[in-house]
Amino acid sequence: MNIQTYMQTLGREARAASRLMAAASTEAKNTALAAIAAKIRARADELLAANARDLEQARADGLEPAMIDRLTLTAKGIESMAQGLEQIAALPDPIGEITNVKRRPSGIQVGHMRVPLGVIGIIYEARPNVTADAAGLCLKSGNAAILRGGKEALHCNQAIAACVREGLEEAGLPATGVQVVETTDRAAVGELITMPEFVDVIVPRGGKGLIERISRDARVPVIKHLDGNCHVYLDDAADATKALPIVENSKTQRYGTCNTAESLLVARSRAAELLPAVGTMLAAKGVEMRACAESLSILRSASIAGAKLVEAQESDWSEEYLAPIIAVKVVTGLDEAIAHINRYSSQHTDSIVSENYTAAMRFLREVDSASVMINASTRFADGFEYGLGAEIGISTDKIHARGPVGLEGLTSQKWIVFGNGEVRK
Repeated sequence: MNIQTYMQTLGREARAASRLMAAASTEAKNTALAAIAAKIRARADELLAANARDLEQARADGLEPAMIDRLTLTAKGIESMAQGLEQIAALPDPIGEITNVKRRPSGIQVGHMRVPLGVIGIIYEARPNVTADAAGLCLKSGNAAILRGGKEALHCNQAIAACVREGLEEAGLPATGVQVVETTDRAAVGELITMPEFVDVIVPRGGKGLIERISRDARVPVIKHLDGNCHVYLDDAADATKALPIVENSKTQRYGTCNTAESLLVARSRAAELLPAVGTMLAAKGVEMRACAESLSILRSASIAGAKLVEAQESDWSEEYLAPIIAVKVVTGLDEAIAHINRYSSQHTDSIVSENYTAAMRFLREVDSASVMINASTRFADGFEYGLGAEIGISTDKIHARGPVGLEGLTSQKWIVFGNGEVRK
């Protein structure tokens, strides 16, 4: 296979399909989403079998446990994929929405209309559910998509792609509206990110190395986040009954996700009270604590059975572990917590546990991250949980889309003018 020729063919077909996708009715798009969801449910056994082949190869290749976790598809996961597509169908269609219309002194009316971005290239590792989520979001937002999944999920991605193609055709939309790259050759990524004549935006989902490479080499705009060093801060006014489950859920529900907490900050006035209970919970879960000198002293004094305690290094404050490891630091209070987060955070998601309204609102305003929370687990930083139906990724950029990227993040706006014969004087 000539990779350049193959990718340019996909690009041309996607560009042609994008015109039809942009003009598609809401009814046609929702019909396609419902058809894809039905096919995913009907072929659950096929999808699980394809995933089993991928998992077998992944284990043989020695993939890390976090990657295996992301790759694994279950019956529940298949149902979630189908439900995600149905939720996208139930969302309002953003395309064609007219807003901010104002009459000017000249007599014309000026406003905005929401429009698709065009062709979206999505590059991702593991996570076969991304194939369905990305297809659904691009479809509903009137875009064409070229999806390039990782080689570790090849069989499952192709099985999902077949459901997508058939669903599009049943709704009278072009099957090339969503294309899944069939080759695992890494050169395909290099072509995809350097075809501005065919691709309007790239969304990478994967490890830091992949995203850094794409950000460096792309000739197409990129919506991205590099990593997820998320924080939970237990404030002077933290409610202890809320603090423990929030830390537990933020860190231990899943280790391999970008919204998992990797750092815990505790106000000095509460450290002696809160850290022993938090440390006991983390030790019971097998989580290693890389702690500052002050928190290490408190945790060691608590004589926690089975505790894995390590003195933190400077690099720990900015680390995304994707593993049962957490950095722990005692801070003087809110000012130091905010300063620490803004220095070391990846600007993904950070949460404060506090009953002090003023402190909590300062945290919301001053922490410079895409998602900032009060008294909630960082694991809520997710398109599904935010009511987007699904997400195409998380953006920590400060232009266009920020945070979980759903339908609106895959659109742009153009200026529109309503006139009645006016001419400029």
